[in-house]
Amino acid sequence: MWVQSLYLRSFRNYEEQEVSFHPGVNVLIGENAQGKTNALEAIHLLAVGKSHRTHRDADLVRRGADGATVRAVIHAGGRQRTLELRLGSGGRRALVNGVQQAKMTDFLGHFQAVLFSPEDLLLVKGGPALRRRFLDMELGQTQPAYLYHLGHYQRALQQRNALLRRVPVDEASLEVFDAQLAEHGAQVLRRRMRFLADLAPIAADIYATIADGRETLDVRYASTLPQFGDDGGGGTTLEATAEAEVGTLAEVLLRALRVRRAGDIRLGTTTIGPHRDDLRLTLDGIPAHSFASQGQQRTIALSLRLAEMEFIRRQTGEYPVLLLDDVLSELDDGRQKNLVLAMSEKVQTVLTTTSLFPLTGRLREVARLFSVCSGIIQAEG
Repeated sequence: MWVQSLYLRSFRNYEEQEVSFHPGVNVLIGENAQGKTNALEAIHLLAVGKSHRTHRDADLVRRGADGATVRAVIHAGGRQRTLELRLGSGGRRALVNGVQQAKMTDFLGHFQAVLFSPEDLLLVKGGPALRRRFLDMELGQTQPAYLYHLGHYQRALQQRNALLRRVPVDEASLEVFDAQLAEHGAQVLRRRMRFLADLAPIAADIYATIADGRETLDVRYASTLPQFGDDGGGGTTLEATAEAEVGTLAEVLLRALRVRRAGDIRLGTTTIGPHRDDLRLTLDGIPAHSFASQGQQRTIALSLRLAEMEFIRRQTGEYPVLLLDDVLSELDDGRQKNLVLAMSEKVQTVLTTTSLFPLTGRLREVARLFSVCSGIIQAEG
C-alpha cells in the first residue's frame, strides 16, 4: 500500500501543490511552521476522514479561499485509485476515481495510514476523549460500518441530552432515543472490544521488546456498563466481553439508561454509554496515567501505534502507510528508534524532520528527500 502522488489546493498553507512520492521512505525537511505537518495531515485525512488536529473543516481551508481540495493516487489491494476530498462552506464531497460517494462510509476503507506524532504522548496522560478518538479513528478506516453506528449514536446522544435539559422532560421521547442509543451503542461497544482484544496482545509484545521485558503493558476497555465494568484489574476482561452478542449488549445498555434516567434528568446529560468509556493502560497493574515516567508513556504510545500497523496488516493483508511527524528526535531510547526505522524499511513511510541528523546513514541513502518552505514542497536531487 502506498501513496503515488498528493495534490493540494487551498489546504492549510498550501495554495496549489502536487508532489510524487517514492514507494519507500520519503523525508520532508524544513523549519517549523512551513507546512510539513500539513502534508501528513492531508494524507491521513484521506485515510480516516477526519483531521487529527481539528474538528472543523473550515480550519483546513487556506485563509481567503472558498474551499480546499485534497487528492491522492493510491495503490492498495493490487489496484490504483484516486481519492479526493473537497471541503467547502456547503459541506464536503468525497470522490473515488472521480465518482462522488453518497456517504463518507463509502469513501473510507480504500486506504489506511497510521500517524505517529509527539502529541501521541497524550494517549497515555491525556483525558478519556483522546483515547476514545484513538479507537474511533482506527476502527473508522478498517471498519467503515463502525462510523455509521458511531454517527447514529452521537446524533441520538445529542438529541437525548437536549431533551434532558427541557422542563418538563418528555420521557416518552426519551424512551425513543434510549432505544436508538442501545441499538447503535451496542455496535460501537462490540467493535471496540473486539478491536482491543486483537490489539492489546500485539501492543504488549511490542512494549516488551522495546522495554526489554522490564514491565508488562496491559490494555483494557473500561466500560461504564455495570455488567462490563471493572473486573478488579482496572477494566473489562476483553476476551470475555468481546464475545458478548450485540443483542445482549443492547439490552444491557437499554436497562442501564433506564436506571440512570432520573439522575440524567437531574444532571441534564447522559452519564452512561460508549461516549463515557475509556482505555485503561497499566504497567505491572499500576495505572500508567498517574505513575508511568515520560519515557514509559512514550513507549506505550509508540507500542499502540506500531500495534495499529500490525492489526491493519492482519485485517487487510497489507501494511498501512506510516506517517512520522517529527518523532525520531523524540525517541531518546535507541531501541525505540531502531524499531521505527526497521518498520519504515518494510512500508511506505513519509516522515518530517527539521534536519537529517535523526536518520541513520542507511536510511539517508535510500530516502527520497523533499524540502518544505512556506507551503512549497520541492524534491531534492
